[in-house]
Amino acid sequence: MTTEPVVIQALLSPLVPRMIWCIGLNYRKHAAESNLTVPQRPVLFAKGPNTLQDPGGPIVIPRILASEQVDYECELAVIIGKTCKNVSRDAALSHVLGYTCANDVSARDWQIQWGGGQWCRGKTFDTFCPLGPWLVTAAEIPDPQKLSIATILNGQKVQDWTTSDMIFPVADIITFLSGSSTLLPGTVILTGTPHGVGMASKPPRWLKPGDRVTITIEGIGPLSNPVVAES
Repeated sequence: MTTEPVVIQALLSPLVPRMIWCIGLNYRKHAAESNLTVPQRPVLFAKGPNTLQDPGGPIVIPRILASEQVDYECELAVIIGKTCKNVSRDAALSHVLGYTCANDVSARDWQIQWGGGQWCRGKTFDTFCPLGPWLVTAAEIPDPQKLSIATILNGQKVQDWTTSDMIFPVADIITFLSGSSTLLPGTVILTGTPHGVGMASKPPRWLKPGDRVTITIEGIGPLSNPVVAES
């Protein structure tokens, strides 16, 4: 123990995820801007642990498997705190440890054109899952469907909506993911992004070196990351 003050050198991700599950196309207005039908069941994909990035750490645009269409996606991230399997909707939120901000960074060319029909290649490059800046406990957010959520790109708000627009609310997502499957403590669930992504802008708005992306969620705080090119 010490009474000496300690200067924080850098913020780290609130946790190293055991697994990162992601739900795609989970906001009604985002489905509309993408000209896609509202899904009947959650659209599921995964990110690897290599995608994790700390608050303030750079989002790296791929240059070996090059992408010219890297996009931002503000998302509410759910952290599972208790092992659960086949959990009911009513009990689902009792298994949540807390929430944080996430940026589901996506290389759209690899996701849509060159991914062989799967999204994972475009979603799983290094640094493509910034998390933070901290974990807010479930007790502090009793209703995750009543939060404002936004992306600020270089000082301009480009996404600005609310989690009430989710097609599948957080409790439904947990019930779905735990069906015949075990969710372990430390699992992170990304719950989808609202409308306003760069891909749907006219003209498209792709991330480039020198940009700064900030994700804000009500009651959680800003997650900010610069953008650089892979060396």
